[in-house]
Amino acid sequence: MKKKVKKNKLSPFEKFLYFIAIVLTILSPLVIVFFKSTLSKMNYDAEKLKKQIAVQEKENESLQMKINELASLENIQKVIKDKGLEYNNDNIKNID
Repeated sequence: MKKKVKKNKLSPFEKFLYFIAIVLTILSPLVIVFFKSTLSKMNYDAEKLKKQIAVQEKENESLQMKINELASLENIQKVIKDKGLEYNNDNIKNID
């Protein structure tokens, strides 16, 4: 007598679960690498922007110092004298 060997066939749901498990096992390292590379690029861009901000702040400080220098009373009096004008305090009227 020959013995009948029963094969355990997988149900469609079990096949689907195995398929999903295999796909997730294969794709998870790829997704992790993708997200880490994206994070790295964002960090690089953030550092680049920080450097640009620092450069712009230095330029703003320099320009503010130049504004203060040009707006000083001594400089204004020099320009007035160079243009042939005269500073007369009696002609100044205050409006309240």
